[in-house]
Amino acid sequence: MAQYILRRFASMIVTLWLIITVTFFLMHTVPGSPFEKDGRSSNRTAVQNMMEFYNLDKPLSVQYVMYLKSLLTLDLGPSIGHFPDSVNSMIERGFPVSFQLGMVAIGFAVIAGIALGTVAALRQNGIIDYFAMIFAVIGIAVPNFIVATLLIKYVAVEWKLLPVATWGSWKHVILPALALSTGPLAIIARMTRANMLEVLTADYIETARAKGLSPATIVIKHALRNALLPVITLLGALVANVLTGSFVIEKIFAIPGMGKYFVDGINNRDYSLIMGTTVFYSALLIFMMFLVDIAYGLIDPRIKLHGKGA
Repeated sequence: MAQYILRRFASMIVTLWLIITVTFFLMHTVPGSPFEKDGRSSNRTAVQNMMEFYNLDKPLSVQYVMYLKSLLTLDLGPSIGHFPDSVNSMIERGFPVSFQLGMVAIGFAVIAGIALGTVAALRQNGIIDYFAMIFAVIGIAVPNFIVATLLIKYVAVEWKLLPVATWGSWKHVILPALALSTGPLAIIARMTRANMLEVLTADYIETARAKGLSPATIVIKHALRNALLPVITLLGALVANVLTGSFVIEKIFAIPGMGKYFVDGINNRDYSLIMGTTVFYSALLIFMMFLVDIAYGLIDPRIKLHGKGA
């Protein structure tokens, strides 16, 4: 077990380093400067002083080494477009909002997706099954910003059931969370249905029926547990995808989360802010996948976390 975790951890570190390296050099190939407005530079002396302050006057290799050293101390550097704020402080302000929105969205997606997929499998080729699959196709095909626009138009503006934008009470969470959850909900529903159909034909399910176990016990205790293993594997990526995919939704609903800062960073060519948010979310995604690897092995006793097969 310990050997398995160490190997996964080492792989996680290498992957994160590769992402940091590629992102760093790609960012510095983008034309333009954070000190230019509409293609025109400010006072040359002022620009030179700013370049020195942010170490942008040094060779790229030196900047790269300095950035790696700062990351080792968890220092993401000062923001160029929001001086004197640091990238760390901006993440501390914005991420809790994005995290709350993402967790509500993924919670709704998991609960509704598993329920819909399970009922669809138990009622195969029935009305509920057809409805679930149609909903799943629509949920995957339609972008969440289209769903957000429709929710704003009808639920908020025409029916006036919920507030349209900003952030405050629990009512402000519902519409953006629904818009974010449609894609993951559809994916979870389709995967749960497919896995349930496969598991329900397994020999041990037939044995459970022969023993006289109730349908609820068979479904919940035996079938659903094994059917959810692939869903759990996908869950880490879905959580990170919801958190990073909330940028557009946050912009539409005027939510003061990480999306606002990231978009501002792109508009202002704020290297520190773009790099910091990219590294932060990359580390989050990789760590979630690391936890999923461990959880998958603990939940399924058939998977060995040690030895040559790990």
